[in-house]
Amino acid sequence: MRSGTLGTLACAMLVLAGCGRMGDSSLNPFRWFGGSHAAQQQTLEPKGGYPIVAQDGRFALAQVTSAKWEPLYEGRMLVVTGLAGSKGWWDVALVTEVPMPKGRIRPDENGVLRLRLVGKPPLPDTFAAANPPSPASDMVTVALTIPNAAVTELREVVITSATNIITLRR
Repeated sequence: MRSGTLGTLACAMLVLAGCGRMGDSSLNPFRWFGGSHAAQQQTLEPKGGYPIVAQDGRFALAQVTSAKWEPLYEGRMLVVTGLAGSKGWWDVALVTEVPMPKGRIRPDENGVLRLRLVGKPPLPDTFAAANPPSPASDMVTVALTIPNAAVTELREVVITSATNIITLRR
Protein backbone atom coordinates (compact mmCIF):
# COMPACT_ATOMS: atom_id res chain seq x y z
CA MET A 1 0.00 0.00 0.00
CA ARG A 2 2.80 2.39 0.90
CA SER A 3 4.63 1.85 -2.41
CA GLY A 4 1.38 2.33 -4.36
CA THR A 5 0.69 5.65 -2.65
CA LEU A 6 4.24 6.85 -3.27
CA GLY A 7 4.01 5.81 -6.91
CA THR A 8 0.74 7.66 -7.39
CA LEU A 9 2.14 10.80 -5.80
CA ALA A 10 5.27 10.63 -7.96
CA CYS A 11 3.14 10.32 -11.14
CA ALA A 12 0.91 13.21 -10.07
CA MET A 13 3.95 15.40 -9.45
CA LEU A 14 5.35 14.57 -12.89
CA VAL A 15 2.03 15.38 -14.54
CA LEU A 16 1.77 18.68 -12.69
CA ALA A 17 5.39 19.58 -13.50
CA GLY A 18 4.62 19.14 -17.18
CA CYS A 19 1.61 21.46 -17.03
CA GLY A 20 3.63 24.63 -16.62
CA ARG A 21 3.67 26.89 -13.60
CA MET A 22 1.72 25.64 -10.65
CA GLY A 23 0.49 29.19 -10.03
CA ASP A 24 -1.25 29.19 -13.42
CA SER A 25 -2.78 25.76 -13.01
CA SER A 26 -6.43 25.24 -12.10
CA LEU A 27 -5.19 22.63 -9.63
CA ASN A 28 -3.70 25.40 -7.52
CA PRO A 29 -5.98 25.70 -4.46
CA PHE A 30 -5.18 29.44 -4.12
CA ARG A 31 -7.06 30.06 -7.40
CA TRP A 32 -10.23 28.20 -6.40
CA PHE A 33 -11.91 31.15 -4.64
CA GLY A 34 -11.04 34.03 -6.93
CA GLY A 35 -7.39 34.39 -5.97
CA SER A 36 -6.20 34.20 -9.58
CA HIS A 37 -6.13 37.95 -10.05
CA ALA A 38 -2.75 39.45 -9.34
CA ALA A 39 -3.10 41.56 -6.21
CA GLN A 40 -2.00 45.12 -6.74
CA GLN A 41 0.84 46.06 -4.49
CA GLN A 42 -0.44 48.43 -1.85
CA THR A 43 1.57 50.95 0.08
CA LEU A 44 0.93 52.78 3.30
CA GLU A 45 2.48 56.00 2.00
CA PRO A 46 -0.08 58.81 1.59
CA LYS A 47 -0.73 60.08 -1.94
CA GLY A 48 0.99 63.42 -1.38
CA GLY A 49 3.93 61.84 0.46
CA TYR A 50 4.80 62.21 4.09
CA PRO A 51 4.78 65.71 5.64
CA ILE A 52 7.81 66.86 7.57
CA VAL A 53 6.80 65.61 10.97
CA ALA A 54 8.75 64.52 14.01
CA GLN A 55 8.90 60.81 14.84
CA ASP A 56 5.93 61.11 17.18
CA GLY A 57 3.57 63.04 14.88
CA ARG A 58 4.32 66.60 16.00
CA PHE A 59 4.88 69.46 13.54
CA ALA A 60 7.60 72.12 13.60
CA LEU A 61 6.62 75.40 15.28
CA ALA A 62 6.72 78.56 13.16
CA GLN A 63 9.86 80.09 14.65
CA VAL A 64 12.44 79.88 17.40
CA THR A 65 12.72 83.29 19.07
CA SER A 66 15.49 82.66 21.62
CA ALA A 67 17.69 79.99 23.18
CA LYS A 68 19.99 80.10 26.21
CA TRP A 69 21.95 77.88 28.59
CA GLU A 70 21.18 77.53 32.30
CA PRO A 71 23.78 75.82 34.51
CA LEU A 72 22.80 72.72 36.46
CA TYR A 73 24.73 70.54 38.86
CA GLU A 74 24.33 67.48 36.60
CA GLY A 75 24.92 69.30 33.30
CA ARG A 76 23.22 72.14 31.48
CA MET A 77 19.65 73.03 30.71
CA LEU A 78 18.84 74.36 27.26
CA VAL A 79 15.90 76.78 27.45
CA VAL A 80 14.23 77.57 24.10
CA THR A 81 11.41 80.02 23.42
CA GLY A 82 9.34 79.88 20.26
CA LEU A 83 6.19 81.11 18.59
CA ALA A 84 3.69 78.86 16.82
CA GLY A 85 1.76 79.70 13.66
CA SER A 86 -1.52 80.10 15.55
CA LYS A 87 -2.88 80.06 19.07
CA GLY A 88 -3.45 76.79 20.90
CA TRP A 89 -0.38 74.70 20.10
CA TRP A 90 0.28 72.05 22.74
CA ASP A 91 2.65 69.18 23.60
CA VAL A 92 5.62 71.32 22.56
CA ALA A 93 9.08 69.80 22.97
CA LEU A 94 12.62 69.73 21.69
CA VAL A 95 13.34 66.50 19.83
CA THR A 96 16.55 65.30 18.23
CA GLU A 97 16.66 65.19 14.45
CA VAL A 98 18.36 61.81 14.62
CA PRO A 99 16.29 59.30 16.61
CA MET A 100 17.96 58.44 19.92
CA PRO A 101 16.97 56.16 22.79
CA LYS A 102 14.77 57.79 25.41
CA GLY A 103 16.83 59.58 28.03
CA ARG A 104 20.02 59.57 25.95
CA ILE A 105 21.23 62.65 24.14
CA ARG A 106 24.52 62.63 22.28
CA PRO A 107 25.99 65.05 19.74
CA ASP A 108 27.19 63.69 16.40
CA GLU A 109 30.85 62.94 15.63
CA ASN A 110 31.49 66.65 14.95
CA GLY A 111 30.13 67.69 18.36
CA VAL A 112 26.87 69.13 16.96
CA LEU A 113 23.51 68.37 18.55
CA ARG A 114 20.64 69.00 16.12
CA LEU A 115 17.22 69.63 17.65
CA ARG A 116 13.77 70.54 16.32
CA LEU A 117 11.14 72.60 18.13
CA VAL A 118 7.90 70.68 17.56
CA GLY A 119 4.35 70.57 18.88
CA LYS A 120 0.79 69.63 18.04
CA PRO A 121 -1.49 72.24 16.43
CA PRO A 122 -4.98 73.03 17.69
CA LEU A 123 -7.94 71.23 16.19
CA PRO A 124 -9.11 72.71 12.89
CA ASP A 125 -12.22 74.92 12.89
CA THR A 126 -11.57 76.18 16.41
CA PHE A 127 -10.98 79.69 17.68
CA ALA A 128 -7.31 78.93 18.41
CA ALA A 129 -6.63 77.59 14.92
CA ALA A 130 -8.26 80.60 13.23
CA ASN A 131 -6.39 83.32 15.15
CA PRO A 132 -2.76 84.35 14.84
CA PRO A 133 -0.59 84.20 17.97
CA SER A 134 0.18 87.22 20.07
CA PRO A 135 3.92 87.48 20.85
CA ALA A 136 3.04 88.98 24.23
CA SER A 137 0.93 86.06 25.44
CA ASP A 138 1.43 83.05 23.17
CA MET A 139 5.18 82.44 23.47
CA VAL A 140 6.08 78.82 24.21
CA THR A 141 9.07 77.93 26.40
CA VAL A 142 10.55 74.44 26.62
CA ALA A 143 13.66 73.10 28.32
CA LEU A 144 15.95 70.13 27.73
CA THR A 145 18.47 68.85 30.26
CA ILE A 146 21.77 67.78 28.79
CA PRO A 147 23.92 65.65 31.13
CA ASN A 148 27.61 66.31 31.82
CA ALA A 149 28.65 63.28 29.75
CA ALA A 150 27.07 64.80 26.63
CA VAL A 151 28.15 68.38 27.44
CA THR A 152 31.84 67.43 27.35
CA GLU A 153 31.51 66.25 23.72
CA LEU A 154 29.24 69.15 22.71
CA ARG A 155 30.57 71.99 20.52
CA GLU A 156 27.29 73.53 19.36
CA VAL A 157 23.53 73.05 19.35
CA VAL A 158 21.45 73.75 16.25
CA ILE A 159 17.72 74.35 16.91
CA THR A 160 15.43 74.24 13.87
CA SER A 161 11.86 75.45 13.46
CA ALA A 162 9.67 75.77 10.37
CA THR A 163 11.14 79.14 9.32
CA ASN A 164 14.44 79.71 11.10
CA ILE A 165 17.47 78.14 12.79
CA ILE A 166 19.32 79.23 15.92
CA THR A 167 22.82 77.99 16.75
CA LEU A 168 24.32 78.07 20.25
CA ARG A 169 28.04 77.49 20.66
CA ARG A 170 29.43 76.23 23.91
